[in-house]
Amino acid sequence: MPREFTRNDRVSDALQRELAELIRDEVRDPRLKMVNITGVEVNRDLANAKVFVTFVGSDSEDESMQAAKILNGASGFLRSLLAKRMQMRTTPRLHFIYDPSSKRGQDLSALIDTVVKTDNARRLDSDASSSDSSSDTSEDN
Repeated sequence: MPREFTRNDRVSDALQRELAELIRDEVRDPRLKMVNITGVEVNRDLANAKVFVTFVGSDSEDESMQAAKILNGASGFLRSLLAKRMQMRTTPRLHFIYDPSSKRGQDLSALIDTVVKTDNARRLDSDASSSDSSSDTSEDN
């Protein structure tokens, strides 16, 4: 019977939890805003890990890309802290990558809200105009 989760999945989840704590507690760079780790992908030999991040309060994609570069600069420091916390033969090299999916999700949600408001306004206008025309025809009789 195959396992439901592979070792890579378990390592990815553990890395995500530990990195979230380490970034919150140990990284003291004022240029970094609140960091969310959206996912971690570890390659088969556990030598490299892609850490997908978003930044709460980031105004632009350029600012988020710059913040990811800052985290990449601190990756050696974070890797050494991970090695002390986790019982692994080798600690993966960390590669921080900005994940624009949450920004795209927010943009899509805002677009949907706008369309719903526009649609509701059109319905109210058409209901009002149809009730006006029906009251005009009843007065003629």
